[in-house]
Amino acid sequence: MTTSSTTTPGATQQFSPETYKQTTRDQWDHAAGAWDSWGPSIEEWLAGATSTMLDLARIGPGARVLDVAAGAGGQSVAAARRAGPDGRVLATDLSPVILERAQRQFELAGLTSAATRVMDGENLAVEPSSFDAVISRLGIIYLPDRAAALASAREALRPGGRLSVIVYGTGPQNGFFSVPVSIIRQAAGLGVPLPGQPGPFSLGADGVLAAELAAAGFSDIEVRSIDAPVRMPSAADCLRFERESFGALHQMLSGLAEPEREAAWTEVGTALAQFEGPGGFTGPCTLLVAAGSR
Repeated sequence: MTTSSTTTPGATQQFSPETYKQTTRDQWDHAAGAWDSWGPSIEEWLAGATSTMLDLARIGPGARVLDVAAGAGGQSVAAARRAGPDGRVLATDLSPVILERAQRQFELAGLTSAATRVMDGENLAVEPSSFDAVISRLGIIYLPDRAAALASAREALRPGGRLSVIVYGTGPQNGFFSVPVSIIRQAAGLGVPLPGQPGPFSLGADGVLAAELAAAGFSDIEVRSIDAPVRMPSAADCLRFERESFGALHQMLSGLAEPEREAAWTEVGTALAQFEGPGGFTGPCTLLVAAGSR
């Protein structure tokens, strides 16, 4: 799954992981259709990073793959194609509605070896040591207890199995997303995210991602930086993409009246225009792809 709540409304309030999970599930149940409809654009944007993630996970014919926070399943489809008919892919997510979209993608692609299951990424209810690879594309950044999530992923892997994940770099490296987040946070009167709180840029700083994998017991750790600009015909198209499918942004604006929400979206559209040129819209995006072995 690629986005979720970036902060808690009223950041001075105590962060509640259970409330956060419920609102995240609700937001993705609501946004599933829009996110799925943007699937071709999303897969084009994330193609390079996804390929690198699957390479670092060493997914080949016959592989057993667990996808955590799989969303609409674009990367699950790619993994299933690599694993082939003798492999197995299980796509998991908190949102049953978005997993329906993933199941439909499997069926359209004729992938009978891929399946879905509603599951909390912090408590993977699977047989220990039963997977060759665990993957997560823009997912673990939104899990409240990443230590528990990484421990659960490690337990699901066979000895020598590989975890491979994609996360955003820092906010300044990802203007297509950080600029709207900043504007909306200010409009909604939200404070900065609390220390340790999940969010899109929570693992982007130098060394943070590798350190968390090492702390979870992974070895042979590798982190690669991928330039993945968001390319669209215009800034207006990017605004429509984020407004339709980034449920987190709507969640941040939920406390405002409709005129105030519209004013915030207008400001976002104006700000995104800075990334538009003669060749169209090119939104800055740097992704980190990391992997480690059990």
